[in-house]
Amino acid sequence: MDSNHQSNYKLSKTEKKFLRKQIKARHTLLRHEGIETVSCATQSLIVANGGLGNRVSRNQLLPVLEKCGLVDALLMPPNKPYSFVRYKTVEESKKAYDTLNGKEIVDDLGQKIILYLNFVEKAQWKELGLQALPPGLMVIEDIISSEDEKRLLESVNWTEDTDNQNFQKSLKHRRVKHFGYEFHYENNHVDKDKPLPGGLPDICDSILEKWLKEGFIKHKHDQLTVNQYEPGHGIPAHVDTHSAFEDEIVSLSLGSEIVMDFKHPDGVTVPVMLPCRSLLVMTGESRYLWTHGITPRKFDTVQASRGHKSGIITGDVEDLTLSKRGIRTSFTFRKVRQTPCNCSYPLVCDSQMKETSTSFPESDKEASQLEQEYVHQVYEEIARHFSSTRHTPWPHIVEFLKALPSGSLVADIGCGNGKYLGINKELYMIGCDRSQNLVDICREKHYQAFVCDALAVPIRSGSCDACISIAVIHHFATAERRVAALQELVRLLRPGGKALIYVWAMEQEYNNNKSKYLRENRISQEKKEEISNDTSVQELLVKQMPDVGNQDSAPSVPSINDFQDRGYNSRKVTNSKLPIHTNRTSFHSQDLLVPWHLKENPGKGKSIEPFGPLGSHDPGPVFHRYYHVFCEGEMEAACQTLSNISILQSYYDQGNWCVILQKV
Repeated sequence: MDSNHQSNYKLSKTEKKFLRKQIKARHTLLRHEGIETVSCATQSLIVANGGLGNRVSRNQLLPVLEKCGLVDALLMPPNKPYSFVRYKTVEESKKAYDTLNGKEIVDDLGQKIILYLNFVEKAQWKELGLQALPPGLMVIEDIISSEDEKRLLESVNWTEDTDNQNFQKSLKHRRVKHFGYEFHYENNHVDKDKPLPGGLPDICDSILEKWLKEGFIKHKHDQLTVNQYEPGHGIPAHVDTHSAFEDEIVSLSLGSEIVMDFKHPDGVTVPVMLPCRSLLVMTGESRYLWTHGITPRKFDTVQASRGHKSGIITGDVEDLTLSKRGIRTSFTFRKVRQTPCNCSYPLVCDSQMKETSTSFPESDKEASQLEQEYVHQVYEEIARHFSSTRHTPWPHIVEFLKALPSGSLVADIGCGNGKYLGINKELYMIGCDRSQNLVDICREKHYQAFVCDALAVPIRSGSCDACISIAVIHHFATAERRVAALQELVRLLRPGGKALIYVWAMEQEYNNNKSKYLRENRISQEKKEEISNDTSVQELLVKQMPDVGNQDSAPSVPSINDFQDRGYNSRKVTNSKLPIHTNRTSFHSQDLLVPWHLKENPGKGKSIEPFGPLGSHDPGPVFHRYYHVFCEGEMEAACQTLSNISILQSYYDQGNWCVILQKV
């Protein structure tokens, strides 16, 4: 219904309900996506609920839109539950607004979805970064015939007797079998002295001989892992163990195409289409440094114009659609390594890491220098962007602050952008932070804040009723300095005063539940496609946070000392043997560097006037922040070294270990 005529007659109950949902969609788009709608008719519309992120493909949506007029452009951003349409004329756009608002369509799973349309003047979406295959990666299409594909699939007997030595139990999300050597998932290795009987299937031997002769592979592989994936299944991002296998790893895709995600330690992600009967070849950097994995989902975002061809899935929003997954079987061939790995990536190589001592830092001076370079300087550089991602208070911290007596004096040590300073108006709160730029942001919000070091806070001893330290102590580089920071908090408290402390946890999966930090990775990798269809518009239009952490850290596989600049604008990591964490993955080291990808205009998407093509994007600089992630019990143990406190509560909260202590 045209909003200009809403006041001319009384709305029905159904019309009122629709209008409320349309307005809700409008507000949600503005709040979470920064997309501003307009009340006057334009050529362009945003179609809420009509996006790739909630299983609506281009082939479904375009015919519906074309019934109202000639569509000039249909833009479908990846992972988003909305799309943009531009008609040739304003009249056609207005007809679509009147006709399609509240219209039900059926998604690719046969579920009903209701569309909500609003006029816009501009289309906005975030650009994607690097659009080149990782070095050393190659995809060869149609490497086998359909007849050989059938023979290969038939060569694997998934129902054989479980007493057979080659039978392996199915993993949680896929069926798996090994040939040649069994791969042990508990330690990501093979037992080189215990080959499986029978070797590789005969058909595999003949195919490998052919590939070797034709130059597609360099080795005659002796280990095979067969994985069968149902739609909706995947495999976590990983790097195949260096010491277990030689350089070259190849994987043959059978039965169904798939999109595999490759991720550099600095966070650059490249989605690559692997067509049916194609061979993925990983050597060099792509094999040793980049992680590869398959996001568990039932639909992949693919290029509409390229059909089932291999290559990178680009960010061209005028050419994206959905591809429904089928049952995919992969044959991954490797050659078992008999000698230690001596690759060119020693800081991520398990063979070479065993031979080098990290011994870092060795003194308080070195720890202070590390913090200066990888904490203090970094936060000065990223303060504005960091602040734009830190706006939602955590519930348990809010609960702690609101439970304090009215008139309490509370110090927020490491207050950042001050998001907790105004939570409880009945408290007298003061904040401090090591970053001048973050303190300036606090002052812009009219909060009381000043610059200082958390090891030497210029507040009189025993003057605070409470203190909070949120995501701070994990930035200190030695156990002694972390205890000193705790002691400084206790010094500020009056007898009976309480302190709440949050630090990042090594355990990002606890009690069989993944932390929000890990779950954000699924959202950023198109997990929205599994959102149920009766989800509200507000729930569908989920804000996508930058690939950074607070949760303030992230998992890590790789480590870098002096990587050459590979075009990602990554700042050189000097004088450090610390591993570099891969964002949104599980931690593999307690002391590490976590990348932060700086954006020049935080909070703003790319503005196209009105539907320009998505151009190339030069990724912003990457900074690295030092973290010590805490294991279970470690924070309590540190607190117990203090003589004048008692621990009131210790708990786990979304990837963080938390303690409430009281001064006695």
